[in-house]
Amino acid sequence: MAGAGRAVPTCLVLGVAGGGKSLLARRLRQLSAEEGPAELGEPPATLPTVGTNLTDLRLPRTVTLRELGGCMGPIWQSYYGECSALLFVVDAADPTQVSSSCVQLLAVLSAAPLAAVPVLILFNKMLAWAVETPEPGAGLAGEPALWADADRPAGAVTCPAPCPWRR
Repeated sequence: MAGAGRAVPTCLVLGVAGGGKSLLARRLRQLSAEEGPAELGEPPATLPTVGTNLTDLRLPRTVTLRELGGCMGPIWQSYYGECSALLFVVDAADPTQVSSSCVQLLAVLSAAPLAAVPVLILFNKMLAWAVETPEPGAGLAGEPALWADADRPAGAVTCPAPCPWRR
């Protein structure tokens, strides 16, 4: 419990394996440190998450990030009930991951327990993807058709490389 008896909000961080979820969570923790934002420096080494990682962010109010490993996709829905917000990370530099991410994203956006939960889709490493593609961002964040079949709206942002959490 955080202050005045209110529960600490939990933001689920989802996405396919290797999308940058762990590094994002670590960088956000560094930026929200109680003693002030830490120097980011070189990205720390990360390993694929098998299970779940919890990270508390010190914002005006404490928020817990619950990062679920990409390999846990089949059981993500068991965590939806405790979710206050959702961040879905897509590695835009890997075209095969983009298509896999779209399949998982549509399943997440169509889940009834998440109907009232705000969703942000982060397209990570956009510059790396744009270098390999004639039309930067085509079909990604600039194309709401990706999630047009979902039962709910979602917001999307792109993260151009180099990102503070990009490896």
